[in-house]
Amino acid sequence: MPLMDHLRELRGRLTKALIGLLLGAVIGYVFYQRVWAFLTEPYCSLPESSAFDAEGCSLIVTGPFDAFFVAMKVWLVVGALISAPIWLYQLWAFVAPALHSREKKYAYIFVPLAAVLFVGGAVLAYNITSLALTVLFGFLPEDADPMLTVDQYLDYMIIMMVMFGLGFVMPLLVALLNLAGVLSHATLAKWRRAIIFGAFAISAVITPAEPISMLALAVPLVVLFEIAELFAFLNDRRKRRDDPFAGLDDDEISELDDTPSDLDEPDVEENSSKRR
Repeated sequence: MPLMDHLRELRGRLTKALIGLLLGAVIGYVFYQRVWAFLTEPYCSLPESSAFDAEGCSLIVTGPFDAFFVAMKVWLVVGALISAPIWLYQLWAFVAPALHSREKKYAYIFVPLAAVLFVGGAVLAYNITSLALTVLFGFLPEDADPMLTVDQYLDYMIIMMVMFGLGFVMPLLVALLNLAGVLSHATLAKWRRAIIFGAFAISAVITPAEPISMLALAVPLVVLFEIAELFAFLNDRRKRRDDPFAGLDDDEISELDDTPSDLDEPDVEENSSKRR
């Protein structure tokens, strides 16, 4: 297909995905109050203490446009989630013609798994928010009250859920790279300590400065990485078992098969009759 045809198809796919996003945002507008109540539930369920009382659930607004921008963020997030089948299909329809049958088979397996892992990470982030905020607010002096803005709290929730979701998908990408032959188990085993350290370091950077959120993200990441490494080990062993040239150096001469072939001997009488 010429380049201009590719660009026209891309424009059409993006237009359809945008229409799906806008339709989903309309649904987010309709159910905005319910979605906002769901998002603020971890904050409103904090235990009563000297730093947080029952009336402290309300969030404040510091600017005239904050309420509108927060509502628009919620509409777009809900729209992106609801319209995910639409824009994912448009992405797949644009990429699929360039894939081989084996690559399509991998996509059919890994895309649903990636969706499940992403949702699992987002759910974990949502469930630990109350505990994380309790630890953070525990450092407040006795005469201080927590007063979060609606924009700060929404950004915190979105970042936490997205980062946890992406973190849970990363080990799946490791397994996919191993299937593609890009990343071997030997390489993963060599860098195991560095990867585990990186999981804790990244978790400490993208989560608040408290141990609950960091451990809640780092520990599942390490467990999922070990599962991905086990998958890479089994997959590489299967490749070596099925490869007749496994273990041979690139400059090593392979053994020649000098076994006589089982070709039928020519019929002498038939050949002689043909000559006659």
